[in-house]
Amino acid sequence: MLRKKIAIVVNNSWSAWNFRANLAFAFKKFGYQVVFISPYDRYSKNIKKHFEFQDVSINSKGINPIEDLKLIYNLYKVYKNVRPDIICHYNIKPNIYGTIAANILKIPSISNIAGLGSLFINQNFITKIAKSLYKFSQKKAIKIFFQNKNDFKMFVDEKLVQKDKCEVLPGSGVDIEKFKPVKKKDNGVFKFLLISRMLWAKGVKDFVEAAKLIKERYQNVDFQLLGYLDMESPTAISKKQMDIWVNEGFVNYLGDSDDVRVEITKADCIVLPSFYREGTPRVLLESASMQKPIITTNTVGCRDVVNDGVNGYLCEEKNPRDLADKMEKILNLTNEQRNAMGKAGRRKIVKEFDETIVISKYIEAVEAINRDIN
Repeated sequence: MLRKKIAIVVNNSWSAWNFRANLAFAFKKFGYQVVFISPYDRYSKNIKKHFEFQDVSINSKGINPIEDLKLIYNLYKVYKNVRPDIICHYNIKPNIYGTIAANILKIPSISNIAGLGSLFINQNFITKIAKSLYKFSQKKAIKIFFQNKNDFKMFVDEKLVQKDKCEVLPGSGVDIEKFKPVKKKDNGVFKFLLISRMLWAKGVKDFVEAAKLIKERYQNVDFQLLGYLDMESPTAISKKQMDIWVNEGFVNYLGDSDDVRVEITKADCIVLPSFYREGTPRVLLESASMQKPIITTNTVGCRDVVNDGVNGYLCEEKNPRDLADKMEKILNLTNEQRNAMGKAGRRKIVKEFDETIVISKYIEAVEAINRDIN
């Protein structure tokens, strides 16, 4: 008897490898074949060492309806060729158009709505279209996972999904064995680190403005930015703008990294002043798991990782002065108090956000679908 095949569909191979590989290995352990379907990039080679891989072109930022219809057709062709028994979709376009393609072929699918991005920051005509597409497509999904209660509530309240097929996960979870505390070597410089794609909506400008305020009053404080300059996104920060900030001397840009643990280890506090419509930011989970105090905005998704005053601080969105005030609070804590915050964060992650919780929910969902199929 052939093993059943699960397809995991993601809008880029970097995300597929870094965030979905452990789930794929778990499926494999349970006896399933696994195929990844995503656009080819340098991380696709890592995937191909362990799993079947199919390249498909997905313009995650585009809003051209002709291009999106073509995506449905392309996913349909790939699904028909690969013949998976179950498909797990991630990201906006796979969730919408992948679910439609899967339904045409009568393949059961699972959606994962991991935050709504910049599309839902300012409600406009495009947002209305996106909601209509979600409502149409998600009727055809067998199971829908959300990464925070706010998104789940919004989708249910606006009748975009059927409540009985939905479940809220603790974000995408974190590998607590991979992201373990590592003692920082103290060089006398206190480091605030922001890790994200360099998008305006991630609060990068607010981080820079807060850095200016702190540096007026404190010495031996370093402000660092880590993450790629996503030039394809209309909300991306340009290289020219980044160079201006760096040349002003308030922040250092570290580029991007294949292993964020290295830079998290060197930092004293992780900051994400995002007003992007997040799921549950992976970098906050990873940083808290490594026992770092967190400063983030009191917004959807972000607030789920921080108990204010316990393992970090919540700040107002789009408010550099309030962000600077929270940074100053962190600076004025004793080493013992900051260590206690870090330990509280680690305990929270282990209890609430362990990746094994997410994986077990997926195994449970897949097994239920299999029982229905059989």
